[in-house]
Amino acid sequence: MSTSRTVDRAFETALYDTADHALDTAASLLAADPGADAELDRRGEEFVATAWRRGWQPADLVRIVRRELDDVHLRLVARLIRAQAPHDRPRGPRWAAQLDAVPEGSAAPRADRFSHATAVLELYRLLLRLPTLEPLETGGAEENGRRTPREARPESRALARIRALLAKAEATGYPEEAEALSAKAQELMARHSVDEALLSAHAPAPDTPGACRIGIEAPYEQAKAVLLDAVADANHCRAVWNEALGFSTVVGFESDLEAVELLHTSLLVQAEAAMTKAEAVQRAGGRKRTKTFRQSFVAAYAHRAGARLRAAAEAATAEAGGAGDVDLLPVLASREVAVTDRLERMFPETTTTRLRGAGDAAGWTEGTRAADDAEVGRRRPLR
Repeated sequence: MSTSRTVDRAFETALYDTADHALDTAASLLAADPGADAELDRRGEEFVATAWRRGWQPADLVRIVRRELDDVHLRLVARLIRAQAPHDRPRGPRWAAQLDAVPEGSAAPRADRFSHATAVLELYRLLLRLPTLEPLETGGAEENGRRTPREARPESRALARIRALLAKAEATGYPEEAEALSAKAQELMARHSVDEALLSAHAPAPDTPGACRIGIEAPYEQAKAVLLDAVADANHCRAVWNEALGFSTVVGFESDLEAVELLHTSLLVQAEAAMTKAEAVQRAGGRKRTKTFRQSFVAAYAHRAGARLRAAAEAATAEAGGAGDVDLLPVLASREVAVTDRLERMFPETTTTRLRGAGDAAGWTEGTRAADDAEVGRRRPLR
């Protein structure tokens, strides 16, 4: 039997039948034919390329494999992603950054051939069944494989400073210091967004909205999605949560998307640290904390932080508009219309969901207090 036929038979047996005995039979076929390994790898690269055509990106693939399977499958898919990359077309800096972040694909000490074949088939089963996602590239910074001037720009000084401020906010153990650092970061984000809007408005070829996906990891996914929605809204973006696949798609202009990614990640880190501290206080008082406490904590944190973010962004934008000679309202309104139009084209049908499991009063109170400590309202600039 030819090597290609061995792989065909294994796929016919295992990939379209979820029964364990089918998987065992197919793995036995592959284990018995060492010559099938190269063909098996080639087919895996084809599965990855097909995932890209279905709208998936490297970070999405890594996230779904980590969520649904095990470390051995994560190593396998990482190796396939890296092997397929040289055969792919250029897709822009965000894609390149995701490729750089793919875990090292070097496998651990290899198991026996049967176990290895079983893991490969389990991975390919998952890849075969991936649904089609909304494409993110249409209307983004890259058109027809060519880089635009916006894409070629290095990270601005403002974003570098925002990144540094948020890193300090995450590292400090003092709530008031974290509050001041986060406040300054949001202020800079709002000003940076205004600068980018004015720059684009006067450019020969103005920017168009793009989109990115941000993973929403367990536990407390609903509350974390609410927090991301609030961060997106405060930074002129819109977010749509895909609960089944564990991510939100954020639509907005590139500089605003970068700000959303930075701030959302930082606030999650700060919320986790604050929740750990609050739980310790509760335990010291003899009260046992539960999953409901933690869910309520994160939900309250998201609710209060969102309100603070919007207030800070509006104040900074108003100040920037009042200090300049250009009326910002038409510029910002046109960008908001463009974002909404892109969102509605990507997601013509969306639904709302009710936040569940946030009924613990102590958790809500502590989460609100923590959001106040991480407040992003106006503060005097740091010296």
